[in-house]
Amino acid sequence: MYIHTMQIPQGGTLHLEGEEDATPLGLEEAGAEAVGPLRYSLDVGLSEGGLWAAGRLSVRVRFTCVVTLEPFEREIVVDPFAMQKIIGSEERIDITPEIREDIQLVLPAHPRADNAAFEPISVVTQSAPQRDEADPWAALEKFKK
Repeated sequence: MYIHTMQIPQGGTLHLEGEEDATPLGLEEAGAEAVGPLRYSLDVGLSEGGLWAAGRLSVRVRFTCVVTLEPFEREIVVDPFAMQKIIGSEERIDITPEIREDIQLVLPAHPRADNAAFEPISVVTQSAPQRDEADPWAALEKFKK
């Protein structure tokens, strides 16, 4: 995604909203595939020697479930998205690397179709030993014998 600095008002911000091809995001290297466009709603501006952007990103992504090995899709949202980049005298700035990084950071490492990858996991043991509340060390003493 390119930002044209000449379109940004001096001392102000420019609002950009729309869709772009998500192929340049390279999500395949993270085990995902973009199946829809990258949607964005960004405010961009210039600061002392830099370009900043803040807003919301979303893209529809296809994963392979680590449990069933079946493909499934999910909308990935980065909200809030924020970045700042030092620029020179260029008029056209590519912010694709910053967008790619933020989207890849929210991709699940072990995608599950049942949505468990997006919820905390709790581990339950079936036969947990009973604790003696009066003496918390009593359970360890049993191992010595």
